[in-house]
Amino acid sequence: MKHSINSYENVSDTARNNSDCPRVVLPEEIFFTISIVGVLENLIVLLAVFKNKNLQAPMYFFICSLAISDMLGSLYKILENILIILRNMGYLKPRGSFETTADDIIDSLFVLSLLGSIFSLSVIAADRYITVFHALQYHSIVTMRRTVVVLAVIWALCTASGIAMVIFSHHVLTVITFTSLFPLMLVFILCLYVHMFLLARSHTRKISTLPRTNMKGAITLTILLGVFIFCWAPFVLHVLLMTFCPSNPYCACYMSLFQVNGMLIMCNAVIDPFIYAFRSPELRDAFKKMVFCFCRYFQ
Repeated sequence: MKHSINSYENVSDTARNNSDCPRVVLPEEIFFTISIVGVLENLIVLLAVFKNKNLQAPMYFFICSLAISDMLGSLYKILENILIILRNMGYLKPRGSFETTADDIIDSLFVLSLLGSIFSLSVIAADRYITVFHALQYHSIVTMRRTVVVLAVIWALCTASGIAMVIFSHHVLTVITFTSLFPLMLVFILCLYVHMFLLARSHTRKISTLPRTNMKGAITLTILLGVFIFCWAPFVLHVLLMTFCPSNPYCACYMSLFQVNGMLIMCNAVIDPFIYAFRSPELRDAFKKMVFCFCRYFQ
């Protein structure tokens, strides 16, 4: 977020002077290119699900929720670059009311991307848990109507929370709340995994009779979660260090990697669709059909 960048630049000058770590700067063209790719890939995921009736199931709707989160993260960087270009060309007054408002809206997209990813992964974990241990009752428990209601509530909460966090972004309590959601999600999913492991040990024969797709979905979630942690954890750590030890030279040394951490976030949006395609034959076939139709259209 731009608040994070500004805070880093303003409050840690002394620390950076005492640190031997120069600030790592990456070309904006790289950010812009990766963001465009991320938006297009996740848009393909959404189109594949909504254009194929056999993919219109709760599990794929939850995946669409995660794809929307990834797409918002990429869209944030695209809009930020456009805003910078307009300002550099003289179309926007630096630090004017329009730029400040636009900046807050763009930052809301970033926060919304993280919150949406956290809640989407959590609901996917719950869905996989029900699939594995309540396979016979799954379709009566996880109905399309309940799926839509759950997703609507999640995104309403994420939107309200995202706006509130940007408005009160300079308060320490907001930062603590923002960063605490990350480990809370991990604890929730870890509890589900531990419970699944304990039940699996006592119901080995029952687990072995489940369809392979049920267990495959749990493995897919593990991969998605691992990529999410790898890509987002460095930024969450940056926010904590920026808030609680901005003048420490060691913290400043880590914060000099801010743009690298931002790059990892953009890469998350690009990697996830490949995971969907690699782990789901149905989505992979849908992607192939869409690419084939697209190629035929331009021939």
